[in-house]
Amino acid sequence: MKKILTLLFPLLLFTACTPLLKNVMQNNPTNQQDQELREANILNNQGVDAYQNGDYDGAIMLYQKSIAIKESILGKEDLNTATSYNNLGLIYKKTRAYKKALAYLTKALQIREKTLGKNSSYTAESYNNLGTLYASMGEIGKAMKLTSKTLEIKENIIQKEQQDMAISHTNLAVLEEMQGNNLKAIEHHKKSLEINQTIFGEEHDLTQNNYKNIAQLYFAMQQYEEARSYASHIIKEEKINLKDINVIENQYR
Repeated sequence: MKKILTLLFPLLLFTACTPLLKNVMQNNPTNQQDQELREANILNNQGVDAYQNGDYDGAIMLYQKSIAIKESILGKEDLNTATSYNNLGLIYKKTRAYKKALAYLTKALQIREKTLGKNSSYTAESYNNLGTLYASMGEIGKAMKLTSKTLEIKENIIQKEQQDMAISHTNLAVLEEMQGNNLKAIEHHKKSLEINQTIFGEEHDLTQNNYKNIAQLYFAMQQYEEARSYASHIIKEEKINLKDINVIENQYR
């Protein structure tokens, strides 16, 4: 049991509020409400400080005040309100008021799932927090299920970030090629290739396009051995590429 808690607890995060979140702006509060929301966020952040200083009763009071303001202006389904629900739930968990902790952490999760979907880092945070709560309550099965969901979301987020990195490398490769910097273009195509190989495998169109682009650049630089090496991995309609490179290379002998 102790080992499980040691693994889970370092992932707990109390969330500070920015003065005005995007969703707050969309609600178009009046000037008075705007000032009240700022005060609510200040109270939330003071609650974070109180918790970090070990003043749990003070933190609970500050979060409750923050929540009261947010609920009155933003309602009970707003992401900003969910932040304070999450933080209050973690305080109740710390003080072993598990029933109250479960109620507030569940509220935060429901809002985040509804607003952000199941692949958001904030949703993952809520799954993790509930998982650690169930672990503290000795309900290991529920803890494992929620922690597995956390891991799945994090893996999906990492994969999406990697996909975006591969796209950026490909875009940079195209720009470098436009500038005549073929070697730098090849470097970026290779980085994109490495990512796409890992995520999608050899036969995926993106991976195949990487091989094609690298082979063509090497061919343009008259580095035919390298061109042939990368073209040999092309298994779709560009299979003829390898033959073309071999034929053209013979003209230079």
